Amino acid sequence: MAKVVVVTSGKGGVGKTTSTAALGAALAQSGQIVAVVDFDIGLRNLDLVMGAERRVVYDLINVAQGDAQLHQALIPDQQLENLFLLPGSQTRDKDALTEDGVRRVIHEMHEQFDWVICDSPAGIERGAALAMRFADIAIVVANAEVSSVRDSDRIIGLLDAKTERAEKDERLEKHLLLTRYDARRVAYREMLSVDEVVEILAIPLLGIVPESEEVLHASNLGSPVTLHDPASAPARAYAEAAQRLCGVNIALNIPTDKKSLLGRLFGRRAA
Repeated sequence: MAKVVVVTSGKGGVGKTTSTAALGAALAQSGQIVAVVDFDIGLRNLDLVMGAERRVVYDLINVAQGDAQLHQALIPDQQLENLFLLPGSQTRDKDALTEDGVRRVIHEMHEQFDWVICDSPAGIERGAALAMRFADIAIVVANAEVSSVRDSDRIIGLLDAKTERAEKDERLEKHLLLTRYDARRVAYREMLSVDEVVEILAIPLLGIVPESEEVLHASNLGSPVTLHDPASAPARAYAEAAQRLCGVNIALNIPTDKKSLLGRLFGRRAA
């Protein structure tokens, strides 16, 4: 029976789609059978990050409306045989996706996968509500910036009120994933610290993904960073986050900026 995970945020551009792909790939690398689902109707990008944009025939709406079977729409990953993508629609309106349709799709996927990871559109509109509706676990993706943290706090409120589990008074497991973390900016007070973000949002910290050009480079090449460059800092952060999601106890280290610190010290001496 699958665990259904929604990757969500209140603010766009924080890294939900890259996080969905990276976590999905990391779980698949550990032997889990994983499906990633793009709920961003009209603006789909998960297929690009997964390198599958030219292989999309049917999509989530086709399956939800009964125009295609699930197995027809699922796209197997070209690198991992146990990783699959259910793409979003690029041509349909968000209103084409209904709660009953999503329920049927998720119910069918429950029987076939260990993990179903839903990439939510940003904000609080219909697509985001449907992406989180049937979730067992929520990963709230945020940057350590005031606007992102404020919007994430609103999303946590919706998770506690609008999901099926919340309405049944059942526990919805929630985690915080901090992305694009820049220790230099934190040192200069241009970003909030990890402790400040955790104190505000008050949910467990799943991982801290450092700012890195490697994430963008991997996305542009159509490969999750955990597959493209497993030794890179963001790939390691995602891999460890995936293990924590599975219940493995791994120490969480806050990325530092040793080079910048040395640079500042030498800069002071030179002055």
